[in-house]
Amino acid sequence: MSVPQLVLWFRCVFGPKLQRIHRQPEQNPAERNVTTHAAGGVRERQGLPYQPRSLERHTESILSWASFLWSVSYYTSPLVAFYLYRKGYFCMSKLVPVGQYAATLIIILFGVACLRGIGRWTNPEYVQFITILEETKKSQTPENKKRLACYNFDFHHWPVDFSWEKVSSRKTKTNGVSLLKPEPKYRGSADSMLSSVSKLPCQIVSYLIAHSFGRRMLYPGSFYPLQKAMMPMLIQGQIRLVEEFGGQRAKLLACDGNEIDTIFVDRRKIQGERGKKIVICCEGNAGFYEIGCMNTPLEAGYSVLGWNHPGFAGSTGVPFPQNEANAMDVVMQYALNELGFQLDDIIIYAWSIGGFTATWAAMSYPEVSALVLDASFDDLLPLALKVMPESWRSLVTRTVRQYLNLNNAEQLCKYQGPVLLIRRTKDEIITTTGPEDITSNRGNDLLLRLLQFRYPKVVTGEGMQAVREWLSASNSVEEASLYSAYEVDDEWCTSVLQSYQADQSKPFPWCVGEDMKEGRRQLALFLARKYMKNFDATHCTPLPPYEFQLPWTL
Repeated sequence: MSVPQLVLWFRCVFGPKLQRIHRQPEQNPAERNVTTHAAGGVRERQGLPYQPRSLERHTESILSWASFLWSVSYYTSPLVAFYLYRKGYFCMSKLVPVGQYAATLIIILFGVACLRGIGRWTNPEYVQFITILEETKKSQTPENKKRLACYNFDFHHWPVDFSWEKVSSRKTKTNGVSLLKPEPKYRGSADSMLSSVSKLPCQIVSYLIAHSFGRRMLYPGSFYPLQKAMMPMLIQGQIRLVEEFGGQRAKLLACDGNEIDTIFVDRRKIQGERGKKIVICCEGNAGFYEIGCMNTPLEAGYSVLGWNHPGFAGSTGVPFPQNEANAMDVVMQYALNELGFQLDDIIIYAWSIGGFTATWAAMSYPEVSALVLDASFDDLLPLALKVMPESWRSLVTRTVRQYLNLNNAEQLCKYQGPVLLIRRTKDEIITTTGPEDITSNRGNDLLLRLLQFRYPKVVTGEGMQAVREWLSASNSVEEASLYSAYEVDDEWCTSVLQSYQADQSKPFPWCVGEDMKEGRRQLALFLARKYMKNFDATHCTPLPPYEFQLPWTL
């Protein structure tokens, strides 16, 4: 074997798993209607799954099982270690044979990987792919990146397309890492040394809870076995986005070193005014852009940018709040500096827990065009207390506030632009008592916090009571009946707000309604109806494209 062939075999041994070869149509699918013509139309070449040869297929299966078992053993290691300790296996005479067995197993798996490399090395399709990948890593020319985009493979090997370092950071730096906001601290008074020592055990327990099952309960999509089970659906979703909609995948490097998996569908040339707007989508706690909420604005005709949370699918890291904010920041910078959109072209759309990164982005980039929050909540703490034992209240409060502080309402109130909240009337996830009690939906609290901040003289007293009554309506008929009973005049409400805006021209909060003797309830109901719309569905029902609307603006 010559030296070049040896190098090629070495690359095949440690190269990524190739899953599919995308066959691009002669005409970009993003610039036409996605229709297959039997004759006389656009001639399409469908993508094909990569066909490994027998040796590669069998060895890949062995290594995949080994990876899965390693993942399971990692998550169950505390229980296994406790069991072995109780059985007396933690002694030198028994640990040495275990170590020898593990070393033998590693050597065997390495041999299997070498055999897999031989199988790849003898497959012309894989050799062509690995050659293109290496060329792209050396020189990321547009032509090389276009050739590489024809392949679907393990995204960890994808070269970085955009880094936060490409733009001058407006944030302060600490130890080489740009901090977007201070880490949330537990809200308490200054502690004495003795008090700090006495609280140390609780702080250690909070840390362990947050970094073990707490984070995985909050973001189950980061759980590797779940991702493994969902992988066929994720691959199919990715195929659809790339081959039908012309999606462009990109790897973004955040300031904390995490690599963020993104996909962009460009509609600027074919969808008129809608296509010129870009919707940046923030997925839920078990959502991925391949099968998540980005399909809603995509089918509605907008340009769309989707991304996966840290630790989800192709993204690296873990989804703690600071990492989430760092990821959202580099996504925003990518849209502005690489894709060429302006801030007033950007609409931020979030579903469920994605409301945290969406409100953070709106707070940090206040010139964005609009914010749409679907099935989101005001604060994580009430929902965390709902699922944990009452005796854990103090510990849960400390853990959430210090490590998992998703304070959506607080961030939302720092954004001055148009906002639309979508409430699911049968939501079973973000209610504190059950889906049958719509008054316990935390989306209600998000709306009230926003209205109280923006219109404090209107949403107070009788105005607040009217809004709460409106929020308790379980269907559109009850809403309309209440609206009619209070004799809300939309034209009068609009004229009052426009008159105040023309006279004052101040940012929120507004003092409109301060001298109002009558009409406060009507104005409060008008505002509630403009800022929130109901969708008669459960939490996880996909939002239809016709339900995706831009927020009301005065």
